[in-house]
Amino acid sequence: MAAAARRGARDVRLDRREERVLTGMVMTGSTVLRKLGGSRAGEIAAHRLLDHEDVTPQTTIAAAAERTREAARGHTVLLIQDTTEINFSGADRSRTGLGPAGDGKALGFFIHPLLAVSLEDEAVLGIAHAQVWSREAAPAPDRKTRPVEAKESMRWLNATAASASLVGVAAEVIDVSDREGDIYQHFARRPEGVGMVVRAHHDRKLVGGGQMFAAAEGFGKGFVREVFVAPRGPGDKGRTAKVRVRAGTVEVARPATADPAKDPASLTLGLVEVIEIEPPAGKSVKPVSWRIVTTRSVGKPHEVDRIVRIYRLRWRIEQLFRTMKSDGLKLEDSQLEAAHRLFKVSALALVAAARIVMLVDARGGGPRPATDLIAPELIEPVAAIAASLEGRTVRQKNQHAKGSLAWLAWVVARLGGWNCYYKPPGPKTMAAGWPRLAAMLDGFTLAQRGRHV
Repeated sequence: MAAAARRGARDVRLDRREERVLTGMVMTGSTVLRKLGGSRAGEIAAHRLLDHEDVTPQTTIAAAAERTREAARGHTVLLIQDTTEINFSGADRSRTGLGPAGDGKALGFFIHPLLAVSLEDEAVLGIAHAQVWSREAAPAPDRKTRPVEAKESMRWLNATAASASLVGVAAEVIDVSDREGDIYQHFARRPEGVGMVVRAHHDRKLVGGGQMFAAAEGFGKGFVREVFVAPRGPGDKGRTAKVRVRAGTVEVARPATADPAKDPASLTLGLVEVIEIEPPAGKSVKPVSWRIVTTRSVGKPHEVDRIVRIYRLRWRIEQLFRTMKSDGLKLEDSQLEAAHRLFKVSALALVAAARIVMLVDARGGGPRPATDLIAPELIEPVAAIAASLEGRTVRQKNQHAKGSLAWLAWVVARLGGWNCYYKPPGPKTMAAGWPRLAAMLDGFTLAQRGRHV
């Protein structure tokens, strides 16, 4: 819809074609080119885009990251990272250029994105970085003998290094990782100005003796809080858990796997322990048990509460993955065969999934601006369209502030057939309205160009 960010001297027509493919993904909820193209001509255009040498996963992500950087300006930004696997089990015979997936049998590849989320309003801001790769067919040598630079684990350090691009733009930059990101070098080599909140995986040795997990016993009784546990999948609305929280400071010793020439002999970190009190009975309920390691202060209760809230928001990247895969764009259903084309469409799918999450998030309100998704010069044209969609009753009026993302979501939902009554518009309604708005704005842009010829 909006013009994509410029990538050096790349042909502007590629930017427009890429934007049409992204719009098609949002519109159809699919990564199948036949569906998202909308016509034979659209399908051919999508194929040409994926075959063009100037279109790469890196250029697609770089354009998205530029818009995300602007959306992050002045905010406390969480940069949440994790890895998802694209597994073609049962449909991998014709695939080329791919290595083994996580099961070591089927072909597949991996995506490791950095999702920006505003801490103030918990809104998704967009994609800030991503790495797409496939494993080598031959088994890797013993991981314990290799430096971190030679391991897949380096993706965590690379993503955190990319977080530095928001330092000086955002009010605060905090990198958030789950247990796989608990790597000593990850903490030791973090860029200046980037904080870290990581769920602990390793019970590390402490300077002076003892183990990190046992250190929480010396933090006192702590305090009791209620925390929201995010939904685990479709049909799960999440739940509220009563937990005991304890926090303090630990000095962890450098492990043998770190490099004495690059990594300090010890690191002083905050440790927050979150343990559920009297969890619900039943095998389907997993009690909350988090040990969170952070570079931020945990000396006061409000600081500890903030760290718990930051880690709790890690679920937003799980939502992104579900939207990109099983609950949305179904990337694993892609009929593309060559690895280089699959990598390109996966980068597009990642950006499209973030857009879908942003639109659905905004349907009930929120402070995010419409410029997260459209160019500033399109605000007035959208306003004219919005006025034509309002009805006579109060419920048929756009109650959201002009120029907000919620205001834009209302317009998209109305164009998608929502009547302002009954349940809020969902992804399908948003998907139906988005291309109609895109077509209207394309018409407006062409008309404006005609006036200046």
